Amino acid sequence: MPAPRTVYDAVLHAARDVTKLGCALDAEMLGTALLGSVYSVATDDRAEAVRDFVGRFLTATTRPATAATATIREVFAALVPDADGAARVGHDKQAPSWGAQLGRVRPTGCWAYGDVYGDQTSYLVTFAYEDSSGGGPDHAVVALVDHNIGITKDVFVATDAGTLLAQVREICAADELTWFRSEDPGRLRDEVARHLQVTDELGELPADGSLATDRALASARLALLPSVTTPPLTEPIGSNDNDLIRDFLASPEAARFDLPTGTAATPEAASMDFCVSLLLDHAASLPGSEPLRWSPAVAGLFLLDWVHRRAVLDLDDAAMLPRVVRAWSAYATVHRGLPEAAVRETETAVEELIPEFARLYTSGERRSPATAAVAQLIAEGVDPSDTAAIDAWLEANRDD
Repeated sequence: MPAPRTVYDAVLHAARDVTKLGCALDAEMLGTALLGSVYSVATDDRAEAVRDFVGRFLTATTRPATAATATIREVFAALVPDADGAARVGHDKQAPSWGAQLGRVRPTGCWAYGDVYGDQTSYLVTFAYEDSSGGGPDHAVVALVDHNIGITKDVFVATDAGTLLAQVREICAADELTWFRSEDPGRLRDEVARHLQVTDELGELPADGSLATDRALASARLALLPSVTTPPLTEPIGSNDNDLIRDFLASPEAARFDLPTGTAATPEAASMDFCVSLLLDHAASLPGSEPLRWSPAVAGLFLLDWVHRRAVLDLDDAAMLPRVVRAWSAYATVHRGLPEAAVRETETAVEELIPEFARLYTSGERRSPATAAVAQLIAEGVDPSDTAAIDAWLEANRDD
């Protein structure tokens, strides 16, 4: 067989057996997998790249010569209804009868589940076809939102909604570190869409999962949900950082780890203040900016990455930081009312992370160029805030 002449020929070849499928859902699963190839190789706005591709495909195949071509046109139009020309694609008599059921589904339930720390939330929506004999079985869309990096990390379509929902309920009921609840459809749609927009613009997609292959079908389904009807959920926190700091330093957790919380202005107290400010700065850099959202994952981001790239620690600061982190970990987990198992798990994780923090501090391997430069200035006795001193240092170290 000769090689396909165009990308459209390649798609038509891949979809040549689409008419042999048994229902609309099978065809939509094939179609979303084909469009996943377009999504995964796009270099900027992947959602727009898929819309553009479908629009151009529909234009190039305006007069379908085969039943397979007519059918895959209908599939793509159902999956990407906002593509140019999609609204003009009707049911072709060449296509199988189940083609009339493409996209004709209704949502039957919305749920959310996740970890008690607030690191990740999965949103699950079940759907049913208007005519299940031609459309296919009840199915579910699941979208995983990662709150630490602010993206929809994965989406997938499960072709057996009942089994999946039962499994999720059972797992969450058996694990005290997870939760499960019914979810407002509008809020669910908004949360997934906002984070998916960020994902679409990533230079590199998350590895593993079904994000690319199932993205078109998942998005088409979630677009059927109503617009948001309730405001986003927020965690109650102190009125400002100063209130939070005062409460933390007056807490039993600060006393338990012997933080220098007195009024004396000592070098140790200065290091403690600096370390607390780093914790709050790190929280502000995360999506949501919730300073009390603390977990093993957040502790790892802070101790093994962020603090090395963004802060210059002297020896006193490096010695103080583990004490402050231990106290903050205990304070944040208890303040949020996390289960005792979560408190213990976080405490254990912090203890395991601290030796690696110390190693990275000593090696300097995670320092950014800017942080490394400032560290060198300080090591040589140059005040980084003194412009004249920096200019003098640069002049003295200029290559001849």
